[in-house]
Amino acid sequence: MNAIEIHPMRSNREQRIFLQFPWRIYRGDPLWVPPLIPERRKVINPQQGAFFKRGEAEFFIAWRDGKPVGTICCAEDHVTNQQRGTSDCMIGFFECVNDEAVARAMFQYAINWAKHRQLKALFGPFNLDYEDSYGVLIEGYDQPPALLCGHNPPYYRSFFENFGFSPARGKNLAYAVKLIDTPALQRLSRLANWVRRNRNIQVRGSDLQHWDDEIDKVHTLLNRALRHLPDFIPWQREALLASLEPFKDIADPELVLFAEVEGQAVGWFAGIPNLNEAFIHANGLRYPWNYVSLLWYMRRQPQCLAVKSVLVLPEYWERGVSILLFDELAKRAMAKGYRWADLSLTSDDNPYTPALAEKMGAEIYKRYQVYRYWI
Repeated sequence: MNAIEIHPMRSNREQRIFLQFPWRIYRGDPLWVPPLIPERRKVINPQQGAFFKRGEAEFFIAWRDGKPVGTICCAEDHVTNQQRGTSDCMIGFFECVNDEAVARAMFQYAINWAKHRQLKALFGPFNLDYEDSYGVLIEGYDQPPALLCGHNPPYYRSFFENFGFSPARGKNLAYAVKLIDTPALQRLSRLANWVRRNRNIQVRGSDLQHWDDEIDKVHTLLNRALRHLPDFIPWQREALLASLEPFKDIADPELVLFAEVEGQAVGWFAGIPNLNEAFIHANGLRYPWNYVSLLWYMRRQPQCLAVKSVLVLPEYWERGVSILLFDELAKRAMAKGYRWADLSLTSDDNPYTPALAEKMGAEIYKRYQVYRYWI
């Protein structure tokens, strides 16, 4: 068997190969949600991608016998490394045929890339976005992932762990909760009604007419509510804006909730339609007729509401804000026809959010792992 060669992506042809390589890995996998090629092309474009405002990245293709057998991205996030006092090389866009030799060759190439830049560890996988396709799926292969969650073959885990990668933090959990009148939601409603009567907390939907003001509130909540987490990465406002902007036109403002005390935002709980229910039929928009399929499925009522974050200021953790937000969102979502909610992702080393999810009767249905390899 010929040697494995790894080369940087340079030409338009190589970019097409890089972006379309996952179709080789997931052919015949009914759970895979193909990434939208036009959006992914923007993400890796230094002139358009939000990541390139704070770092640099290169993209590589592994070849054997003249055929692509793997892809990987190596990136240096200057801003995050400086803020955290780390020297990490972010890796991502990892896709590989079922051959450990190919994975090892790509990991070794990433190590050499990192050493050349005096970086101390490989960290990931992340696709140039700490919230998109987070980590390696290690449990939960019985249903497709929800929006922003990843999917990969089971053998990816062994590739990372056999090479010597260690868990970078606790496992990241995706919860599912049925939006029906269950005993758990009834108990939650009773608690929420007590909070409504005894606490001066108001819940409102978002005001998309004042988008910048709402982003400012979320930015403040995000960095104050999550800074207690291990390895927390402070959010830059530009990165937050780039992350939320794609959902501005599809979000239902009645399902993007703020909790306020005397006009001050103390909590945020956002539910957005699980667009993966449509994207799974769109073939990544590789061909013009795929847009027709996407439009058709986008008109259908999603079954799942994707909930990506619950943010509550630490001084309000024990005052019922989260219970009130959970209850309000569940009631509004059920009234609109949603059947279940995806609550993802939260880490098992952050017991606060899992405890809230379990109060709703939620159950873990997927687990993901982020890894680090010290050089």
